[in-house]
Amino acid sequence: MTRIKICGIVSVEEALCCVMAGADAVGLVFAQSPRRVEPALARQITASLPPFIVRVGIFVNTERTLVEQIAAFTGLTALQFHGQEGADYCGSFSLPVIKAVALKSAADLGGLDDFPVAAILLDTYDPLLAGGTGRTFNWSMVESELKKPVVLAGGLHAGNVQSAIKQVKPYAVDVSSGVETNGKKDKEKIEAFIATVRRCG
Repeated sequence: MTRIKICGIVSVEEALCCVMAGADAVGLVFAQSPRRVEPALARQITASLPPFIVRVGIFVNTERTLVEQIAAFTGLTALQFHGQEGADYCGSFSLPVIKAVALKSAADLGGLDDFPVAAILLDTYDPLLAGGTGRTFNWSMVESELKKPVVLAGGLHAGNVQSAIKQVKPYAVDVSSGVETNGKKDKEKIEAFIATVRRCG
């Protein structure tokens, strides 16, 4: 069964909406972003969630000690890195790590299985944005199966996620702007996205 992460959660209400709709994980952004949350709010959000929901913190080139402090304070259960974090950095945390890679070509997939992380997140390349582009990339670049679990991101929504799952066969899918209306999480779009993924098995 393909797992589902809803990213860019900014309130307890959004988080609970995602959980009620069937999400497996929620993402809290601590990097520069319109969806950034302060640690105090993130702590409220994670505390509101049932015990088996994964709480993922998103960081970009953040000093290691600060990541650990935020993770401990807010109750994160996984870390996601969207910057130029290297293997030594990613392998230095006790929590599971997801390393995001912005794909420009299939060559960017080289060596990812050797990275000391729990999963690889594949996202759309943008020269200015570390993530959250709202655009898909060429899924055929992922024809060669990675041994690491793949989290597929980048421009997913209820209208294309079924095709994405059939082509890429990811461990999980990650959505943010694809379940928003005017920059805000949309309950109907969240429910439609999750229902579509569940129909894929």
